[in-house]
Amino acid sequence: MSIPRHDAVARRNRLPRRARTLLTSTRRNTSFRQHNLAGYLFISPWLIGFFAFTLMPVVASVVLAFTKYDILSPPSWAGLGNFQRMFFKDPRYWRSVKATFYYTFASVPIRLAFALVVAMLLNSGRRLVSVYRAAYYAPSIMGGSVAVAVMWREIFGRRGLVNFFLAILGIAGPTWFGNPKTAIWTLILLAAWQFGSPMLIFLAGLKQIPVQLYEAASIDGAGRWGRFLKITVPMLTPVLFFNLVMQTINAFMVFTQAYIMTGGEGGGAPLDTTLVYNLYLYIRAFGSLQMGYGSAMAWILLLVIAFFTALVFKSSSYWVYYEAGGNE
Repeated sequence: MSIPRHDAVARRNRLPRRARTLLTSTRRNTSFRQHNLAGYLFISPWLIGFFAFTLMPVVASVVLAFTKYDILSPPSWAGLGNFQRMFFKDPRYWRSVKATFYYTFASVPIRLAFALVVAMLLNSGRRLVSVYRAAYYAPSIMGGSVAVAVMWREIFGRRGLVNFFLAILGIAGPTWFGNPKTAIWTLILLAAWQFGSPMLIFLAGLKQIPVQLYEAASIDGAGRWGRFLKITVPMLTPVLFFNLVMQTINAFMVFTQAYIMTGGEGGGAPLDTTLVYNLYLYIRAFGSLQMGYGSAMAWILLLVIAFFTALVFKSSSYWVYYEAGGNE
């Protein structure tokens, strides 16, 4: 038999104040736990995926970096052996570092420059801007795919499209992938061709610059170049900062293009000039089954990326302009 509501309320009111507070708090906690349980059930697929495929492999790679492990046998403790071998006994490692730094410091400025130029052209109020925007963004969507890397390899092949046009001009085209001086530039040009993503971000930043600033500068006699240096560049520095960080990280992590275009597991032909870091990591870890060595290489790469990211963040106080508070 149920107790009438007014009787239950009357009985609760006759309880001591401390007991009533405890009863109310218990009910609230029960309701809160029930709501939390429903939330955790909804996000449980993501949590399972995160712990199983992200957190656990990260923790395992930390341990494996200090072991000798080839998948076929149990790991054995090696201490700092992998790192000593990497830094002092593996000349190919340093060639991969050199190729990666060359690729990163050449491709990132070129890609950002192309992206900014195209963004300014699309911001000039031309017709069919949305069509051009989609067309320029398409390479960024497909750029990391195997199909595009294969296409790029054929374009720069011995009988490819580039050499075909050079032959029309009476120029003997080189063997792009067989020449140590030109092989890495095929990867850099492919990276520059993938300027769609930073271009859209630059375009969004350009649209946020007040038109009144350009009008005032024109009245004061500033030309196009002066308006670009004194208004566009300072107002775009936050966007440039974001693009610089993201594109630098992406450049350090390049893999697919180098793997498909320049030799697969043989990697780095010719003379290891295209042996980028992730490609060499793949060769060691999955080609030679040296998982401990590959894990050590992966953590060194993480530290390098973290260092350069922190360096860009630290330097931003000197060149990034925020409208609300100047350089901060």
